[in-house]
Amino acid sequence: MKKKYFNDAIIGNRKMIASFSEKGELLRLCYPTADYRQFIDYYETEVKINDSALIGLSGDINNVYNQYYSADTNVLNTEIENTYFKLNMKQEDFIPMKEDVLVKRYTFTNYSKIDLDVKFLINSKLFSNLNNMVGVRICDNAMIQYSHDFAMATFSNMPIYNYQLNNVDENIESGVLHDKDYIAMSNHSAISYDIGALKPRESKEFNIYIYINKNYKVDVLDDLIKEMDRIKKFNTLKMMMDTKNYWRKYVEKHNVLKVKDYGPIYNGRIQKILRRTILLFPLLVNEETGGIIAALEADEDRDFCGRYDYCWPRDAVTISQALDMVGMYKDSDNFYNIFLKKTQSKNGMWEQRFYTDGRLAPCWGYQIDETASVVVGLYQHFKIKEFRLKQRDMDFLKNNLSMCENAIGFLKKYVDHILGKDEEESELDQKYSYLDRKQIYKHLSYDLWEMNEGIHLYSLSAIYAAFNAMEEIYKELQRENKKFKLPEDFKELSEYKQIVKDYILENLCNKDQNTLKRNTKDDYMDISILGAVTPFNVFKPNEKLVQNTVQKLNLTLRTYTSGYLRFENDNYRGGKNPWPIATLWMCMYYKMIGANEEADECFKFVIDTATNLGLLAEQVDNEKMKSNWVIGLGWSHAMFILSLGLEELR
Repeated sequence: MKKKYFNDAIIGNRKMIASFSEKGELLRLCYPTADYRQFIDYYETEVKINDSALIGLSGDINNVYNQYYSADTNVLNTEIENTYFKLNMKQEDFIPMKEDVLVKRYTFTNYSKIDLDVKFLINSKLFSNLNNMVGVRICDNAMIQYSHDFAMATFSNMPIYNYQLNNVDENIESGVLHDKDYIAMSNHSAISYDIGALKPRESKEFNIYIYINKNYKVDVLDDLIKEMDRIKKFNTLKMMMDTKNYWRKYVEKHNVLKVKDYGPIYNGRIQKILRRTILLFPLLVNEETGGIIAALEADEDRDFCGRYDYCWPRDAVTISQALDMVGMYKDSDNFYNIFLKKTQSKNGMWEQRFYTDGRLAPCWGYQIDETASVVVGLYQHFKIKEFRLKQRDMDFLKNNLSMCENAIGFLKKYVDHILGKDEEESELDQKYSYLDRKQIYKHLSYDLWEMNEGIHLYSLSAIYAAFNAMEEIYKELQRENKKFKLPEDFKELSEYKQIVKDYILENLCNKDQNTLKRNTKDDYMDISILGAVTPFNVFKPNEKLVQNTVQKLNLTLRTYTSGYLRFENDNYRGGKNPWPIATLWMCMYYKMIGANEEADECFKFVIDTATNLGLLAEQVDNEKMKSNWVIGLGWSHAMFILSLGLEELR
């Protein structure tokens, strides 16, 4: 498998999602959802000019690149200038809103003084395995790479010049393809097109289409050919303009945040990230269920991580709040009304992560804050809509009341257990099996970062906030209908809040330093400690305990560039990189106490380290001050939105 860890650009139409390198190479193509399947091992485009060897569009030493999105759209432009032959190649990639097909428009322009004869090659290798073998077939001027489950067709409005279905590596570098067969048992094949001779200053255009369909919908032998013939008739220029118009209207509709003046240098950069965030969010959301992936996948082989193209309820709650801040209420509604109802266990909890269709995804542990965050987020969604739209969506609360009550019941059991109320000893009992679904609350919980098991400040703060949110939900329902009867255990919610806070003060404070601790096992500083202040409001931001903690966070986690680490002794991806999430968390704290200069310093660090296309990453290379690791992380973009909108929410 070709290693490709960085998605520098992302485009899509909610069903089909594609990512590209900064040099225009197609890295990933997903369909029918962003988390469903990665089809492409690699998909390389190359040219042979006159008698040259093969020149990779995304990898030649003589190429100069300029990549940009068409303003306020998910249409990607990559301009490639081969300085040796003086051949300009412009690649425009887009996915129409009403057609699940990736359109690649190419324009070749000869800026040399001699004629250039150009052949264009596509070198395509798909993922294949024992249970889903890939074959290939040349038919109807198309390369159809197919398996039992799907077919991916590459074709053009020009005829195929030549092709090779087997042993492509043997002579691909020559740029000359040849094969006697029209069908083969191969997942690696190549085709070429004859662009023809370009005279000096002459330009030629042509289109490449990549179409994917599940074989149970379209027959790979007959119906697929009809689909390709239909697609070839597209007016791609008009379709591209329609796609641009759709996204520009989308940005205009959702660019509703009131952003303060950061000065002429930063105002434009902020708008770039804000608009790119608005364009990214719908590509991460399953439109039918409301499930939200953390990011488009970057590490299929799990070389460094457990993968990212899943929906964590907790992470998605934060993203849903950002969706609300930019007016994407329907997506948030679907997240709570459909996805979370579908994924809640009968015992009231939510597991670590899911596919966006609601099926359980591979997990490695249990996190109590996943369950608590849902109740908190649901009430926040109700309040933001009330504030923004001036309407009280009581049906939303009523329809999700039993889901929240079920979750609260699970959280109560967890709190009872850590306090020793349900057994003789107060220590967590690790004997119980996950097979006994009713006893899962007795298991050790992972922390926010999924690296440490135990009892954590962030988790308990989320539980505290969940009890508070449940109280408020009941009050809202009673305010709407005075005949609404509060449950018999209503008063317990306030009691449980106090129990949790007392436990935190007794067990999660360093009494010598008067600072908060991240867990009951160690005294390492962790940015998630701020969760007790925002968003969970266990403590006020100006309390001495919090002020002392922030001072210690600055002494241990703030780097020389003004970015913040996640926690002390972090070993993930080296552990020395600041995280936009951590830095924006500190930014929000400073905004809450009116420390505007410190808040702006944090915020500007994130702006300065965004990619040229306006995307935010999971981490930042502190030496190069550039985005590092997962680019286009939903959580980072959500924290950016929440930092911008904090004043409005308050």
